[in-house]
Amino acid sequence: MVKSAAPVVFVVSSRHTHAAALGGVMPQADIRYVPDSDTLLREAHVYPPHVALLYTDTPGAPLSQVLGILRQRSELLSTQWLAVGTQGLGELLVAGADALISDSSPAEALALQVGTMLGRAQQHRDTLDRVANLQRRIDDLEHEERVRDQLVHMLVHDLKNPISAVMGLLEVVDDDSRIPKDARELLKVARDEAQHLLHLTVNMLDVRKIQAGKMNLRRELMFSPMFAEVIEQARGDVGSGLRDRVITVQVAQNLSPADADPEILRRVLANLISNALKHTSSGGQIAISVQQDGAEAIRISVRDNGEGIPADDIPNLFAAFEQSRLTLHGRFDTGMGLAFCKMAVEEHGGRIWVESERGHGAIFSLVLPLAQDSDDEDDFVELLS
Repeated sequence: MVKSAAPVVFVVSSRHTHAAALGGVMPQADIRYVPDSDTLLREAHVYPPHVALLYTDTPGAPLSQVLGILRQRSELLSTQWLAVGTQGLGELLVAGADALISDSSPAEALALQVGTMLGRAQQHRDTLDRVANLQRRIDDLEHEERVRDQLVHMLVHDLKNPISAVMGLLEVVDDDSRIPKDARELLKVARDEAQHLLHLTVNMLDVRKIQAGKMNLRRELMFSPMFAEVIEQARGDVGSGLRDRVITVQVAQNLSPADADPEILRRVLANLISNALKHTSSGGQIAISVQQDGAEAIRISVRDNGEGIPADDIPNLFAAFEQSRLTLHGRFDTGMGLAFCKMAVEEHGGRIWVESERGHGAIFSLVLPLAQDSDDEDDFVELLS
């Protein structure tokens, strides 16, 4: 494609004098005479004009049809089209002409109109250039993010196995009766920290899966006994740190069943209990409750009597890489745990929130919708009745 330094203006007409007259009053423009519509189709591809004057008396295919074709070409997105004449202007306007002017207008008036349209064409080209540059930057950033995401995924995935192996070895050592008491305390710290690392890696993987739409829930009907079992498993996942806390669990009897993935719910509760552990000191209280929430949901709450969460931290608490600035422990946390909780609960069709007041602990609550009766279940009941 050939480009001209001066703005290119096509004069599409049966008379060359139209181009000559405009050239006489616009020496700064590259005025090009186009004798017919067929030549316009060809030349517009080679020399994309900034402005094209379309005289309605131009021979060849109807300009309204030709303009409809030219309007679809990407290289002509910035071109301004000026219909010139006394008849047939309406058809050109419908086909995409940007402005109309009479062919009896003096050359100076015509040049003024063309100058205005040249300014619009240049603004449009500048805008397209900026958009193209921004798109290239976005593409580069997306590429970098994909590479970084893949590297993080590989790193985190590869960390799971050695961490699990370390935890297993620490358990073996802890079972050895020859280990002195003071060494057992160190083993406990090592196991807790290894457990914390495992939680970090699993949460990062889970958040990535949900963001990629690859977290496939394995739903089951969950009644009261299964909720109690999942809570007990979640407590075991948190580790020995809970030995220094006062834990109470209350699961209402005869709950209506919720339709949920028990393994995912177990990890959600493990994160919430771990969070309560992080915000309480030795001897602190953590209360876990499961109860009916109206006629359509089950509410699960994890309450602690820790230091509470500053009000400024609450709005972003469930975002990845965000955490409360006020904690009783210096342990590093990516904030992925609560981010995973929010995504997992919402994937179930529920919601999660926190209530906290400085110095009065925090309550993390989530609701899960009850299982809905399907037509198949209704039919099965009818067959039994």
